[in-house]
Amino acid sequence: MFFFKSKEILPRDFFPKGFVDIHSHLLPGIDDGAQDLNTSIALIEKMASYGIKNFITTPHILGDIYPNTPEIIIGKLKDVKQELSNRNIKDISIKAAAEYMMDENFLTLLDKDKELLTLKDKLVLVEMSYFSPPIHLFDILFQLGLKGYKPVLAHPERYNSYHKNFRIYQKLKNAGCLFQLNLLSLTENYGKGVQKTSEKLLNENMYDFIGTDVHHFNHLDGLKKISTKKNLIKLEQLLLNNKKFLD
Repeated sequence: MFFFKSKEILPRDFFPKGFVDIHSHLLPGIDDGAQDLNTSIALIEKMASYGIKNFITTPHILGDIYPNTPEIIIGKLKDVKQELSNRNIKDISIKAAAEYMMDENFLTLLDKDKELLTLKDKLVLVEMSYFSPPIHLFDILFQLGLKGYKPVLAHPERYNSYHKNFRIYQKLKNAGCLFQLNLLSLTENYGKGVQKTSEKLLNENMYDFIGTDVHHFNHLDGLKKISTKKNLIKLEQLLLNNKKFLD
């Protein structure tokens, strides 16, 4: 029976109809994801072949490294939508939010009451340094709450500095964070420490949503490893949770 549950299945049988990928880097040329429009479309088409046809793509907003703005992001989104139309690809729904690094620039946006790009209903995808969380992390989370936003913490399993301090995850949850699992964290793609932590968080039912965090085709190849009956049983509710982002 264990062998049966572990058997690989096709990705299109793994992702439920109506699944919305809430974390990806599919807009061309503005971060470390798709570098041009052709790549954007090719990634989207490949993901559609996996059964993923609804996207809220989330380019980085990261200081001077990726100094994206809502105007830049929405402009690139329009380019992708136009190209999908030009190619008569009609079964894709794609919107854009952002993945905000919780840094000084982010605090400035909050202080100036700049509108943030949200996933839906004031849910904001945020991240932090993998090795050195911001000193004022919980103050940032508090400020987000005061502005009416609710943080969705991207890939909490990837923050290496927390791997030996598991209690911090509960503290983050108590501070109002929702957790988004990177599917590839369940493999050794990011390392065994990340894989182990993702399994522990999953077993503790601490995740709220799932994302692919696709940047390139290697990530899509990795998703095939995730598509097993055993993983589908473990992740079914989270996959269904993502349907809340449908219109």
